[in-house]
Amino acid sequence: MNIRLFFSCFFGVLVSNAVGYVSSFATRSSVNTWYKYLNKPVFNPPDWIFMPVWIILYFLMGIAFGIFFSYSFKIKTQRLGTTAFFLQLFFNGMWSVVFFGFKNIFLGLVTILILIASIVFCINEFRKVNIFSSYLMIPYLFWVFFASILNISIFIMN
Repeated sequence: MNIRLFFSCFFGVLVSNAVGYVSSFATRSSVNTWYKYLNKPVFNPPDWIFMPVWIILYFLMGIAFGIFFSYSFKIKTQRLGTTAFFLQLFFNGMWSVVFFGFKNIFLGLVTILILIASIVFCINEFRKVNIFSSYLMIPYLFWVFFASILNISIFIMN
């Protein structure tokens, strides 16, 4: 494994998990209080499933970024893809703050829709450099689609 690829992946995983860790404070502040008493759809997963899913997704996102960043040096296209990656990470963290921290379901919905657009933007930029790095972002996109359906359902039901 080349050293640039290793450190790029390490950095990507570290940053992705750091965003997840920091945003989890907002989630933990409300998941057993406010969120617990909201009306939720029957397809809402049990609370325990979210942490392992997010750990896996943050790991995949970090590896995707590392592969993209490492290969982007060969074709000098890292700026837009790197911006796209950090943009989607920003909205990822903001969703937890808005939905759980501010307890604002509607603004959470707006944020998650922006998040979906930024993930698609990131996938497209990663694809230009390395198709495998874009594929690693697909499970994340699907999970966020599912989360947006949950968000919409919770908004409607409350």
